[in-house]
Amino acid sequence: MLSIYYDYIVINKLNQPFIFNMQSYSILESLLFFNPIFLFGKEKLKRTISGKTILLTGASFGIGESLALLLADSGAELILVARTEEKLLELQSKIRQMGAKAEIFAADLTKDEDLDKLISYLSSYPKDIDVFVNNAGKSIRRSIFDSLDRYHDFQRTMALNYFTPVKLLLYLIPKLEMTKGQIINVSAVNVLMIPAPKWAAYQASKTAFDQWMRSVAAELRKRRISTSNVYLPLVRTGMIAPTKAYEKMPAMKPAHVAKIIARLIAKRKGSYQPWWAIWGSLASVLFRKIWERFV
Repeated sequence: MLSIYYDYIVINKLNQPFIFNMQSYSILESLLFFNPIFLFGKEKLKRTISGKTILLTGASFGIGESLALLLADSGAELILVARTEEKLLELQSKIRQMGAKAEIFAADLTKDEDLDKLISYLSSYPKDIDVFVNNAGKSIRRSIFDSLDRYHDFQRTMALNYFTPVKLLLYLIPKLEMTKGQIINVSAVNVLMIPAPKWAAYQASKTAFDQWMRSVAAELRKRRISTSNVYLPLVRTGMIAPTKAYEKMPAMKPAHVAKIIARLIAKRKGSYQPWWAIWGSLASVLFRKIWERFV
């Protein structure tokens, strides 16, 4: 497959160049995923987040790991939450070698008892939370006819993608109000489109929290808590690995997504969606019957 390598140079307000590395994307991926609006200055990010405390879920792999390393390099203090303690310890070691601070908390957030333990841990944490990045997620692609005896798939997906961030935010909102904080929700571009066959569990759960976030956003803004939604297409992480159909499909790189999220933190406003999302949404309505024949 033909690929091209991009280095975009952006001059920030201090006339200091920041190299935005698009990595090795195919030509098609470059057209789909590059958006000059989401370039930013590294020094500005450091000025914005240095010394701030950021809570990040789903931190041990993929987007979470890339974002943790980027934020640590910019001077943030991190609380990293994920299920795999061994991987969290490796990530914590890397961050400490960078001279940054990271605390870890291993938890299976689909379990209420683990979520309660996390909230108890945060209650005793010596610093207030400035930013919450809701990145943890569970994805399932399965026909409904293969799911008739798998109700637990719907329970676990809804638990992690909806109930977990809701419960965490019911605790965090008063804390974020004190710090004039920020909530970043890592979502999927699917929620902006017509529901797709075989994605009932995943799309219902992601849409549920997206609606919750957009419903409370106006109230939060009045209390000076900013919110951003990140509507992502496919990202080349372990989450999509089980779906063989996605092996050769265009997908974003986790490091690229990390830069997009970092810019939203630095700007404290706005959301992200691919430039083509509005056209994809329209096409999913107009050509739904044709598309469903090939699903």
